[in-house]
Amino acid sequence: MADPRGFLKHTERETPVRRPVELRLLDWKEVYKDFDKPTLETQASRCMDCGVPFCHNGCPLGNLIPEWNDLVYRKQWDAGMDRLHATNNFPEFTGRLCPAPCEAACVLGINQPAVTIKQVERELIEDAWGEGTVVPVMPSIKTGKKVAIVGSGPAGLAAAQQLTRAGHDVTVFERADRIGGLMRYGIPEFKMEKNIIDRRLAQMAAEGTVFRAGVNVGVDVTVEQLRGDFDAVILCNGSTIGRDLPIPGREFDGIHQAMEYLPQANRAASGEVVEGQITAEGKHVVIIGGGDTGADCLGTALRQGAEQVHQFEIMPRPPVTRAESTPWPTYPLMYRVSSAHEEGGERVFSVNTEEFTGENGKVTTLKASEVMMKGGRFEKVEGSDFELKADLVLLAMGFVGPERGDLLDELGATYDARGNVARGDDFGADGLPGVFVAGDAGRGQSLIVWAIAEGRAAAAGADAYLMGSTQLPSPITPTTVAQR
Repeated sequence: MADPRGFLKHTERETPVRRPVELRLLDWKEVYKDFDKPTLETQASRCMDCGVPFCHNGCPLGNLIPEWNDLVYRKQWDAGMDRLHATNNFPEFTGRLCPAPCEAACVLGINQPAVTIKQVERELIEDAWGEGTVVPVMPSIKTGKKVAIVGSGPAGLAAAQQLTRAGHDVTVFERADRIGGLMRYGIPEFKMEKNIIDRRLAQMAAEGTVFRAGVNVGVDVTVEQLRGDFDAVILCNGSTIGRDLPIPGREFDGIHQAMEYLPQANRAASGEVVEGQITAEGKHVVIIGGGDTGADCLGTALRQGAEQVHQFEIMPRPPVTRAESTPWPTYPLMYRVSSAHEEGGERVFSVNTEEFTGENGKVTTLKASEVMMKGGRFEKVEGSDFELKADLVLLAMGFVGPERGDLLDELGATYDARGNVARGDDFGADGLPGVFVAGDAGRGQSLIVWAIAEGRAAAAGADAYLMGSTQLPSPITPTTVAQR
């Protein structure tokens, strides 16, 4: 283990400092300053290497957290990176974007601040990239089998890397003009700069994975061609239908889904000219939805120069500390302040939007009221009605399932009760031999760490289908997915 007395000597949890708000609002760069090695090694020493490491259970990938904490503490960074890559294809993504359920399950976190697991993970991989030790891993054999992966988010990329390294010929299809899925066009630059994706894609291309961007499978490549040209198919096309708000006035201009707004902002931040871009500059913005996507909209609107921003959440404000309904080691319901919330805007809880009004076809105002929960239902608080000026309204209320139509319906996919693609124990699509499903398309909207875990699991299922058996690790099964 790391220092046996580390958690006693170093009771303070240290994390990177965020750049000053007034500076980071001037650019799209990541918000955190560098974190030095000696401090990180001290933080890693706080890991107790528990007899029952609950952090393993908190992480869908089953990351070997105590092992690489110990190696970092002992300054064996290369060995730590090997242990991290053993279970996680893309720690540079999870180290930035995952909400760290592993830390919520840390045993030390019962009565002290949890170990900085996520930061150790991030610094391990960044050190490896800096030292040039992240290199292509070439397959030792070639099977001659061809696999198509539809969608290039974290699930698709994880499945692709696993199967390429197993010796299959893998082609990743992406409808957008560049590879990366929502990591590319949904996650703002200030959370993850896009060169982080590009360097990993270069490694994967060197390993043999073929990327075809700008291809709409089901239209540009027909389902018949897909099934004829490939021995197996993995669907990683995400849960992309945004939840709408069908209230009076929804038809006014100026009301947009978050995923109409954020991709344009990402393109502009990368230097592209976006014709007719939806922008918050000089506007009164209301974001409806209090989750991560809403926070992404908030940080983006502030950088674009919004006059005023409100973020609405229908649920009541969570408690400052772990809610009793989410005891350790579950992921806690509690009040969180992201970097975007720190930068400005006003968060409003327990509020429901009832109507949009406008002039000349454009939204100008929204009408809302306070609500409270009674008997599992939201009830309006009488006399709490209010109006708020709104030139731009962004709907960030989550997603309700994968798009059907040309691809899924023509494949003959079936759907579960939640509207996701139905699948079996090996992540195979129900009734479709040789077709597998990973990520949000089968699970529903979820975390990046779940997407990578599902991509690895679907890759194992596809490899077993193609070869009769598999040596690829599968961190989860649909049974564990259902339980968690």
